[in-house]
Amino acid sequence: MKLLVTGGAGYVGSVVAAQLLEIGHRVVVLDDLSTGHADACPAGARLVRGTLRSAAFSVLSEGGFDAVLHLAARSVADGTAHWREICWDANFCETLALLDAMRCTGVDRIVVSSTAAVYGEPASAPVHETDPTVPTGPFGAAKLAVDRTLEDSARLYGLGSVSLRYVNVAGAYGRHGERHTVETHLIPNLLAVALGRRDHAAVFGADHPTPDGTCVRDYVHVADLGVAHVLALQACEPGRHAVYNVGGETGYSVRDVLEVCREVTGRPIPARIAPRRPGDPAVLVASAAEIGADLGWTARRGLPEMVEDAWRFHRDRG
Repeated sequence: MKLLVTGGAGYVGSVVAAQLLEIGHRVVVLDDLSTGHADACPAGARLVRGTLRSAAFSVLSEGGFDAVLHLAARSVADGTAHWREICWDANFCETLALLDAMRCTGVDRIVVSSTAAVYGEPASAPVHETDPTVPTGPFGAAKLAVDRTLEDSARLYGLGSVSLRYVNVAGAYGRHGERHTVETHLIPNLLAVALGRRDHAAVFGADHPTPDGTCVRDYVHVADLGVAHVLALQACEPGRHAVYNVGGETGYSVRDVLEVCREVTGRPIPARIAPRRPGDPAVLVASAAEIGADLGWTARRGLPEMVEDAWRFHRDRG
């Protein structure tokens, strides 16, 4: 198949593009490189630099595309009005431009990288696809708006789509790993301390209603997440929008992750307690029962392997 991967020069997108190439698909990557890296685009894929507004229609107009895997997104937002506007524009408005381009060019299947942030602060764990969606920030709200648009597009235009909702992604896949300009994720920030790039790590809140007082999160290896996207592509059915959570179904507290990082790196990794971040749920763990039953997907790699792969990637890059 000929596939368009948006955001294919980013962390998750580059892994998805690489895995698609490995199983014989033809891949075109569309990325504006605002957060991605040209050298992360896997060998064998053609990289087109541009936004979804500026380039999606022209790329799809080449013809021959069977589907789109949409991983272009902006996930960092600081709560200011300016960042809220950027978050909505990048995650919702740009997606609308992509869907318009697909309709105009006759491409009728899409897999969308979504987020468990659509659930906000769940009343129980693990969270299921049928649980209430009450996002607490602009990122989750914009992604939820995309899901609702996909539902409408399935009904009105016969679009086949799958949204994958996941919590925290970690690990590395070959030369593809996390290297954001502004890093907000826990594991790479802990590894930055182990590498001496920071003098300590911040633990946001130690008074949450959890066993050790720190937030509990679900983690999925980026390679396993890539497989979920490949399987979801095969499950796109005309006129249907499916939603699947993707996770390891195992919650790890911040202190748990800190200890695993210390064990893997053999370094102390000093940490200091910082105030809670607004909107941070105490526990967010995703049930993967639905994707397991429907697509046969399961998380194969645990937290130690995620940290080991991420450590190898960051250490080798110096």
